[in-house]
Amino acid sequence: MSSPAERYAASRERAAEAKTRLYAFRQTLDFELDPFQVDACRAVESGKGVLVAAPTGAGKTVVGEFAVYMALQRGLKAFYTTPIKALSNQKYADLADRYGAERVGLLTGDTTINGDADVVVMTTEVLRNMLYADSDTLSGLAYVVMDEVHYLADKFRGAVWEEVIIHLPAEVQVVSLSATVSNAEEFGGWLDTVRGDTEIVVTEHRPIPLWQHVMVGGRLVDLFAGEVSFDEAAAEGTTGAEQRIAVNPELTKLAQRDMRSGFRSGGARGRGPGRGRGPARPQQAPVDRYKITRPEMVLSLDRAGLLPAIVFIFSRKGCDAAVAQCVRSGLALTTEAEAQRIEQAIDLAAYELPPDDLEVLGFWAWREGLLRGFAAHHAGLLPIFKEVVEKLFAQGLVKAVFATETLALGVNMPARSVILEKLEKFNGEQHVSITAGEYTQLTGRAGRRGIDVEGHAAVLWQPGTDPAAVAGLASRRTYPLNSSFRPTYNMSLNLTAQFGRERARRILESSFAQFQADRSVVGLARQVRSREDSLAGYARAMTCHLGDFSEYAKLRQELEAAEQDASRTAHRARRSAAAESLEQLVPGDVIDIPGPRHLGRAVVIALSDSLRDPRPTVLTEDRQIRRIGPHDLNGPLEVISRIRIPKAFTGKSPKERRDLAAAMRNALHEHRPPRRGSAGFDFAGSDRQEARIADLRRRLKRHPCHGCSELEDHLRWADRWVKLRQETDRLAAQISGRTNTIAKTFDRVCAVLAHYGYLPAGSDRQEDGDAPAPAFPPAGNRLRRIYGERDLLTSLVLESGVLEGMNAAELAGFVSTLVYQAKREEGGVGPKMPTAAIEKAWETAVRAWSELTDLEEANRLPQTAEPESGLVWPMYLWARGKDLKQCLLSTDLAAGDFVRWAKQVIDTLDQLAKVPDLPRPLARQCVAAVESIRRGVVAYSSVAE
Repeated sequence: MSSPAERYAASRERAAEAKTRLYAFRQTLDFELDPFQVDACRAVESGKGVLVAAPTGAGKTVVGEFAVYMALQRGLKAFYTTPIKALSNQKYADLADRYGAERVGLLTGDTTINGDADVVVMTTEVLRNMLYADSDTLSGLAYVVMDEVHYLADKFRGAVWEEVIIHLPAEVQVVSLSATVSNAEEFGGWLDTVRGDTEIVVTEHRPIPLWQHVMVGGRLVDLFAGEVSFDEAAAEGTTGAEQRIAVNPELTKLAQRDMRSGFRSGGARGRGPGRGRGPARPQQAPVDRYKITRPEMVLSLDRAGLLPAIVFIFSRKGCDAAVAQCVRSGLALTTEAEAQRIEQAIDLAAYELPPDDLEVLGFWAWREGLLRGFAAHHAGLLPIFKEVVEKLFAQGLVKAVFATETLALGVNMPARSVILEKLEKFNGEQHVSITAGEYTQLTGRAGRRGIDVEGHAAVLWQPGTDPAAVAGLASRRTYPLNSSFRPTYNMSLNLTAQFGRERARRILESSFAQFQADRSVVGLARQVRSREDSLAGYARAMTCHLGDFSEYAKLRQELEAAEQDASRTAHRARRSAAAESLEQLVPGDVIDIPGPRHLGRAVVIALSDSLRDPRPTVLTEDRQIRRIGPHDLNGPLEVISRIRIPKAFTGKSPKERRDLAAAMRNALHEHRPPRRGSAGFDFAGSDRQEARIADLRRRLKRHPCHGCSELEDHLRWADRWVKLRQETDRLAAQISGRTNTIAKTFDRVCAVLAHYGYLPAGSDRQEDGDAPAPAFPPAGNRLRRIYGERDLLTSLVLESGVLEGMNAAELAGFVSTLVYQAKREEGGVGPKMPTAAIEKAWETAVRAWSELTDLEEANRLPQTAEPESGLVWPMYLWARGKDLKQCLLSTDLAAGDFVRWAKQVIDTLDQLAKVPDLPRPLARQCVAAVESIRRGVVAYSSVAE
């Protein structure tokens, strides 16, 4: 029992607590705060910045909501930023419900609601743009919540988070909400450096226990031998002792049986030891009985009481196919009453959609799946369709969602269970295994706070599944947050305009990227010192009584390098000759293609659009259309005949290809003209290399150490010395390269900008305290208002004047080339533009891109993405009023993708319309182009898009 003094002290503490804003905030909640939430909120109330790192579903957004509450209580402003529009829309709806729509606003680039409100939800890019424009909206800003701040590791958009954190006024408190990362202390240390006093609050605890399984057939088998929850696995993984968590022996036996049956992870399927000796014979492997269809999987989850569920498939087509399979199977998860409520939501969503577009939008298949209680969710889905799925899932009406990983980012769609069909995904270039961080983010959706007492995550058993690898993913917590920051053209101009060149340089040196690089230098320097000590020992061990053995070792190294260089030179000569022969080709040339792809004879049907990378399109004898480049060839091409290519040839129909292939074969039989196009080797250069190699060999044999009886022993030590010397030199180079890396990149970016006249003369010499900065050139001021991956290229095209005189539809079509990014190389003979004006602008853009990338290469900068023609026709037709079906005809674009790209084209056109000193007719056409695109399914978007 406590003493009177202790009871008195406790009562005083409670009285003091009752006077805090946190106490008042807690009274508005219908749940108790967890300790980490209390700690973080107290830090906010005390005036500190805070970094909260917690698992998905732990409730870290409560801390951000408290910052909003604090702003309203103090009569100040709060901004709530998110990485994606869908999450911004969702947060806006939540806060508007709590505080009233009149006090909450939304800014997402294409949506503006009550932008001057006390609380504004926005995408991070919008806030970045506000900071550079010194917007009046920033007046009175006291708090900025950065939700999903770990997104700053994103390769393409991550730099925006660092820009915002660096440039926010010093008096603004930053509340950063992150998924659990292993270097939270490092990130928090950087925040403390650039923002001032920052509290770091980290928790691995999930309020809803998460249990890990493998789904074998229709049965969930525990992943671990004992009852191991997420928290316990996290604790083991943090100590680096994942192996102490035993894998369920039943799964180990299954894997062993799998191996005996001829299945290998990443190997052949269904072949035994005789693989490769003839046709594979079907094998009835014991694991076959563990295969399960998607409808059976959903049914088994339903029987186990584990719906609603999210099934991650990592493929759009796979998600849509899963819904179709469930429909075909007759599976229905909804009651009649639930189906009626779903139908009402569908009808409401479809009310404003053009009836003629419903079929091309896949509306009827989508509707049928929803009525039965399941749906797909991926980036190719129409935004309004995704919104309906999210709402119905949250209401418990949709029981199973087949999703790609995009669902794992931020959007609040928790489930009772999560299933991963595979542990690998396509990253745009190749199939790669998912990381421990991705696994945790995906499975973290399982377990709804306030609804479920526990969540369940399972990996679907596949031939070759390694239970130990799954256990490693489920227990490892060693994924760091790494900066992806680098100065862009737009960023560099804005910084220089606001602060001058030298101060801008110092600001960039305060980025998290440089913070991490500087920290890594300490460890590298320690490694260099250790290696220098070892080098001294190796030098003593290779000492030779006959002479200087280090000199002898250096001669051997020079000889090996010269021999390797000679080999590389011969290879480069062949590649150069191949490239030169490609440049000499013209349509109609019949060629024989020597190379690893064994393409044989072919006829050139079109030349490349790229001025820097000659890759002609050819039709092979077996009627396949291919693009060939230097890497496809073993040497130069030779023209062995010529034929005429019909003017109307497109290569799309089998008959066209068959006729042209036949014409090629006839020409080869009839005559063979003199060969041309072969490029030779640089024999003089080759002779010089051979002479140098011969000289080095002679000098090596004449060296005194060459006759040493302990030569082999000395050589072993010398080899070790050479390798360690090279490693040490590389480490030293890394140290040099990581010192001021961001500032060096900034200087190179400024060199490119200066080349084009975008920076004022003398800006590189401007110091703090000098006279006012020289006026920026008009072109530089225009680029300051253009944001995007191709910002400088867009500006260069704008400066060329080629856009003036275009009508609205032409502008819409052309601007898509500066926005669109194809997922893969698009086939076809080459872009044929809708109008002469677009053709001229396209050629201007390609020339500007070619010059720009040459300059970037010379300055050792990442190269700007090439303009893309794949969206020109669909966007042009849409802007001219054609229906969606006509626009998407002969393209691989999904309706949702088209809408998403259309909104980005709108955003770019809107930026162009507002750049300073734009000719008024062009500005009016940009506005008209925006209006011509913003119609039908593109215009129809609710707040929750």
